[in-house]
Amino acid sequence: MPTIKPTPTSVGRVLRDRNARLYLGAVVVSGFGSSAMTLVAGVWVKERTGSDGLAALCGLAVWVPLLLGPLLGALADRTRRRPLLVAVNAGLGALLLALYAAGGVDSAVGVWGFLAVFVVYGACGVVTDAAEAALVAGAVDKELLGDFNGLRMSANEGVKLLAPLAGAAVFTAWGGPPVLLLDAVSFVLAGCVFALLRVSESGRPAVGPRGWREHAASGARRLWGDPRLRPLVVAGGLTMLSSGLGGALVYAVVEGLGHSPAYTSALYVAQGAGSVAVGTASGALLRRFGTRRFAGAGIALTSLSAVSQALPWDAAVLVGCAVNGVGLPCVLIAALTAVQRRVPGEFVGRVAATANTVMFAPTAVGIALGAALVEPVDHRLLLCGLAGARLLIAAPLLRSARGRTASRPPSA
Repeated sequence: MPTIKPTPTSVGRVLRDRNARLYLGAVVVSGFGSSAMTLVAGVWVKERTGSDGLAALCGLAVWVPLLLGPLLGALADRTRRRPLLVAVNAGLGALLLALYAAGGVDSAVGVWGFLAVFVVYGACGVVTDAAEAALVAGAVDKELLGDFNGLRMSANEGVKLLAPLAGAAVFTAWGGPPVLLLDAVSFVLAGCVFALLRVSESGRPAVGPRGWREHAASGARRLWGDPRLRPLVVAGGLTMLSSGLGGALVYAVVEGLGHSPAYTSALYVAQGAGSVAVGTASGALLRRFGTRRFAGAGIALTSLSAVSQALPWDAAVLVGCAVNGVGLPCVLIAALTAVQRRVPGEFVGRVAATANTVMFAPTAVGIALGAALVEPVDHRLLLCGLAGARLLIAAPLLRSARGRTASRPPSA
């Protein structure tokens, strides 16, 4: 079978679809507020407490609910997905409005109450990711899923070109509460956009007393029993473990360069630019190289980025962040696309959520580990260690991809 040549028409076919455009619009709207708030949350806690560890825990709070991914993802297979997306986004917007009214970190809510809200924030993200993956799998041609997932990644990461700078500017001028308000409004608007989607969904059957747990477990069994999905998801989890550790070092990297914590916005912008670039090309690259080589090459790039971020020069760190933005999404896009292509529609929500748990939950472990190590250990040594670990993660994917290519008959 001849290789399908990458062409821009595949991206155009995705963008001509009304539902796809609305969906990507909702990602941009909610992602803008989330990107601004994610940066400001850490800076806000850092400036109030002076602790790098507590600042890193803002990221940890968002990732903790991923441990319940199979259970939360099962909700997407037991309810209609569009109303679920509308309700979760509207509810999260209301919660953030309440936190804004209270005053955020600077109020009686305090740092720990602020972190508790971010745990709920993360749980809502798990549910919406599962519902979105399932909704897209049934609405987009399987051949175009790689293009769509890449565009989604570009839309989600592309807002980092503006949102972190906007969030930092608002925080510097008026403090944290206005950024909370911005994030709340963005989720309400995203819920309104999801309400405009035109999709046909049937109701899902009710769950019996023991059915819910078994329903969630079936997604894990289906994922783990697939020999093509399992290596991609495991590699994604190990990569995100290293990414979480590296993310916890960002304030130490910025301090080593002699800048204030707000300079982290520039690093997020550089990473967002890299993710936009690879996202728009991911569909063509997946068709050209296959999921394993695409994922393995991306992980290898993140190894180079870690070395670059250990250097004491602004330009090297910014380039390293951009390279990390190019490499990190590859394994995530490859794994999600494989799930959507290989898993029957009625299982996609829980399998996608389980895959997200395996891939993203290690981020919380990495953040916690980084928060514990960032003060007693030189961040440059940690980054060099990450570089070596990422090469080891990439090697099996690249080796197995070469083996599969070599085993094909000449007619292939």
